[in-house]
Amino acid sequence: METETKLETTKENDSIKNKLSIPMAIVVAGVIIAGAIYFSSITPTAKIEQKPENLLENVEPITEIDHIRGNINAPIKIVEYSDTECPFCKMFHATMKQIIDEYGENVAWIYRHSPIDGLHPKARKEAEATECANELGGNNKFWEYIDRIYEVTPSNNGLDPKELSNIALYIGLNVTDFNNCLNNNKYEQHIDKDLQNANATGGGGTPWSILIAKDNTKYPINGALPYSKIKELIDFALK
Repeated sequence: METETKLETTKENDSIKNKLSIPMAIVVAGVIIAGAIYFSSITPTAKIEQKPENLLENVEPITEIDHIRGNINAPIKIVEYSDTECPFCKMFHATMKQIIDEYGENVAWIYRHSPIDGLHPKARKEAEATECANELGGNNKFWEYIDRIYEVTPSNNGLDPKELSNIALYIGLNVTDFNNCLNNNKYEQHIDKDLQNANATGGGGTPWSILIAKDNTKYPINGALPYSKIKELIDFALK
């Protein structure tokens, strides 16, 4: 009886182990699959495929009326759609400045507006302020102004609106003319046009950027990718 009892106990234990091993196997398989998905998501940026339905082709052509930092005829162009109150845009702005410093005439950076009104209602007026800076001082003042915004804003809708005039003064603009421009809301349609184009190209957040290679192939840059990833993609596109 003792032997039979031991056998029965052994069988019951084996049965329990088998029952436990099945869900454990499922869990392990899930971990493996999840790991595979994770590591595939961090494959080199240069291997990112284009957006479905070729949405990247909807990017508005780059012209001389764009805000361009670098050489308009550069073999690599990066069109960025950005929100001045987005903390990730602030990070990416610093990354792109580093890229331009390194690559010089080989990369052009094109800045377009994509304020997220639901999260950052101040960003739209800040975007208009950059356009007023451009009106009063040209492309160089546009970049000086937007550089300064990203330097002083705490992000997440934290910039005091009074700073807009202070920034204009800081970069040497006529503050009276600047305030008149800003109060006229004359660039609302321009901001909307940029925002609509960001959406048309597949942008669902900010920063959203599109790298246009010398053969006109387009690659998405979704989010504030680090400098190393942007560099990798540029080097790939320059080949």
